[in-house]
Amino acid sequence: MSYLDCWTSVAMALFSQALAGEPELSECAPRPVGTGAFGFTATLSGDQEGCFSVILDPAILDAPLMGEGMDQKTGWGELLREVAGAAAGELLARDGKKCCVERFEPLEGEKQGSRCFQLTSAGGVWTILVRDELSAAKIAGATPEAPATQKPPPPAGINQGIELLLDVELEAALRFGCREMPLGEILDLGPGDVVELDRHVTDPVDLIVGDKIVARGEVVLVNGNFGLRIVQVAAPHKRLESIRCLF
Repeated sequence: MSYLDCWTSVAMALFSQALAGEPELSECAPRPVGTGAFGFTATLSGDQEGCFSVILDPAILDAPLMGEGMDQKTGWGELLREVAGAAAGELLARDGKKCCVERFEPLEGEKQGSRCFQLTSAGGVWTILVRDELSAAKIAGATPEAPATQKPPPPAGINQGIELLLDVELEAALRFGCREMPLGEILDLGPGDVVELDRHVTDPVDLIVGDKIVARGEVVLVNGNFGLRIVQVAAPHKRLESIRCLF
């Protein structure tokens, strides 16, 4: 399983949410994109590292995307950024390969791809070029991984007796944000109402166990489900505080 395979799968799922009709993405014979083509490059690190670029047919800007009033080129940039991150999560779920998007930026200079795809929807047919320059990371002096059945030792500084609790199942939840509201406003809520939270869409979300924040991260798509890619994690003793409510 390659990052490109995961990218194609995730792109199809997210394009279906962003484009009118029932879009289809399929590989096709190489063909040029029109004058004014634009693109974006994701720089990845981890088990897969290098650059992964997507070049779009300029006519795709005429397709209805992300609702009215949004700059279409910006909209495609945000959509492809989301696809790039979700594809990394998909690769981890399917093949156990860890990688993350270090940078995502507009593609400058020559706009040529190594693979060609055709995107079809109710709005038209467009060409999408992909330039896959990823390779497997080579780590000098890497040691073999421990057998899958071997449990990792407790984190340093944790009492060894905690091993008795390592198989305890805890309920975890994601918190996207919060807001204080008067009871009257809560009672007046109805279908279609929007409640604005105290967190920006680019801010990390909280992973809650018990009543404690044990980690923060970015929301990704994994096999059609939401997932969390961890970017910050609390110290072990802080995470253990989350199980006090069980005793």
